[in-house]
Amino acid sequence: MADETTRLATAAAPDGTTDVPEHLRRELEEAFERTVGGEGRVEPRDWMPEGYRRTLIRQVAQHAHSEIIGMQPEGNWILRAPSLRRKAILLAKVQDEAGHGLYLYSATETLGVDRGELTEKLISSKQKYSSIFNYPTLTFADIGVIGWLVDGAAICNQVPLCRSSYGPYARAMVRICKEESFHQRQGFELLRTLMAGTEAQRAMVQDAVDRWWWPSLMMFGPADGDSPNTQQSMAWRIKRHTNDELRQRYVDMSVPQAEALGVTFPDPELRWNAERGSYDFGAIDWDEFTAVVKGAGPCNAQRLAHRRAAHENGQWVRDAASAYAAKQEARRREGVAA
Repeated sequence: MADETTRLATAAAPDGTTDVPEHLRRELEEAFERTVGGEGRVEPRDWMPEGYRRTLIRQVAQHAHSEIIGMQPEGNWILRAPSLRRKAILLAKVQDEAGHGLYLYSATETLGVDRGELTEKLISSKQKYSSIFNYPTLTFADIGVIGWLVDGAAICNQVPLCRSSYGPYARAMVRICKEESFHQRQGFELLRTLMAGTEAQRAMVQDAVDRWWWPSLMMFGPADGDSPNTQQSMAWRIKRHTNDELRQRYVDMSVPQAEALGVTFPDPELRWNAERGSYDFGAIDWDEFTAVVKGAGPCNAQRLAHRRAAHENGQWVRDAASAYAAKQEARRREGVAA
């Protein structure tokens, strides 16, 4: 962000608070708007509107929660993968997702919120994660479809976030998107292998596609007319495209891939529209989406219970780390005093 906002904010509130005199607030807001409107980056020490900060915390925290919860559907198959190669690939992918969650929690901490607080909000259902992770992985073909369709949807949604107006989020997304792209290729490769197999394996892939297609379309969030946050997020350049724009881009990308793979999507209304230069597709069941977001999905309770148990079982690790840090700090102070 422009140096002028940092200078103004420091002069107005030298103690580091965001409470600045009213006569300077408008000047700070104008400098912020010039930076965002001019495709600049807002950095952690820059002044920012409180609404911008809250919006970022909500969005980045939800993204972080999704990465951590998203480890569960695939982690469930690590020990049951059919070969050592498939186990290693899946283990590496789940490890990547853990890393993505840590990057994103770190980004939220630059906004003045503690990751422990965010975890408490997640396990108490005060913050959400992506609806897609509340569906079960019934067969190993689901692992390939998650890589292809779910990570494909994530790429469509997240690549524009590499140009987000908030610097730490945008920089985290660069690495995350590179790894998500690799995950999508892994999923597609697994499905191609299965499609070259037996009739039962091909049927297993088609069944997985049938079950995951519509939830993957819901990943982009509600329709634009029902999305309460999209317009403001776009005005602040946190987001770059609306939910429906990203959803259309995803459909247009996925249909040729499905044809190359040899599967079909469970949508009788899916067809090419030459006039629009895009695919038309059927109506999404928004009642199902709303139910899943509110906690009534097939695996909502299971996912949160697992995350809550992991958090509680890991308390001794956090306590030990805190005790070690306190001990090191005490030693440092003793050395300074000596």
